[in-house]
Amino acid sequence: MRFALAPEQRDFATSLRKICDAAGTPALVRAWGGGDHRGGRALIRQLAGAGALGLAIAEEYGGLGAEPIDLVVAAREFGRAAVPGPLIETAAVIPALLQGIPESDSARKWLGYLAEGRALGTLALEPGLPALDADIAEVALLADGDRLYTAHRGDQVRSIDPARRLFDMVADELVAEGDSVRAALAAAFDAGALATAAQLLGAGRALLDTTVAYAKQRHQFGRPIGQYQAVKHQLANALIDLDMAEPLLFRAALTLHTPDRARDVSAAKIACADAAHRSARAALQIHGAIGYTAEYDLSLWLTKVTALRSAWGTNDFHRSRIADALRAGTGVSG
Repeated sequence: MRFALAPEQRDFATSLRKICDAAGTPALVRAWGGGDHRGGRALIRQLAGAGALGLAIAEEYGGLGAEPIDLVVAAREFGRAAVPGPLIETAAVIPALLQGIPESDSARKWLGYLAEGRALGTLALEPGLPALDADIAEVALLADGDRLYTAHRGDQVRSIDPARRLFDMVADELVAEGDSVRAALAAAFDAGALATAAQLLGAGRALLDTTVAYAKQRHQFGRPIGQYQAVKHQLANALIDLDMAEPLLFRAALTLHTPDRARDVSAAKIACADAAHRSARAALQIHGAIGYTAEYDLSLWLTKVTALRSAWGTNDFHRSRIADALRAGTGVSG
């Protein structure tokens, strides 16, 4: 099977990248972490105008009804630019959740607002787990077993990434309950894990591109450091990992609505998390001390990769799912 994006998908990615580059995301990320969301929300509305937030939402609810691979293309650009905000929850998780619960008709009115960027959404998958940016999300949900509630924020939880503002959630009104909620939550989790894997891959690409550029212009002993074998090897290994992770990501997108869903999503999440981590380590080692400073833009991607590696399931969790699926002879684990 050949995993390659169609020309229109590549053009879509290019258009999103241009929007993010023009917005100057590093400044927006720092402002977001400091509590100023104006610039970040303006960028999110631009991305929504380009269709990036309505891909997973059916046309009848105001979205585009696109394929999961299109969502992966968008999420990869979110990660490459380090766009702040609960984009994965808004564009992937909550759409999968609400569209999978027949009795949530009254709540589906939110989907059009999410697709347009007029509202942001966030979700805690169970009591005790934090939700991202719950202080500004207009659609805030809390799952508890087979029940889904609207919710409001509680205490803030510290994150290694200042731009990932996490909050405990407190349940309000019941939205839906029953077996359909439990099944929809499983699908929503995999949508979130897949989109997060794409974010990680995009962030890893950004770290590698930044480090290659730095290695070309930074000189030691009269030569660019990129000419030294030790540096070349680190960059080459990072590129190999990213290139090897990408087909797994695309396959998981193609099988998201099949029995192989859990196995393939977990494989993609592990591969993309490890590849992004290798890019982050190479970036730190090659940049040297300046890479550790908060004032240097590299740190924005380093902290994001560190935080996203454990978001929507740790590597140990996803390895366990793959093992369960292989033992059962299917892609869906219990």
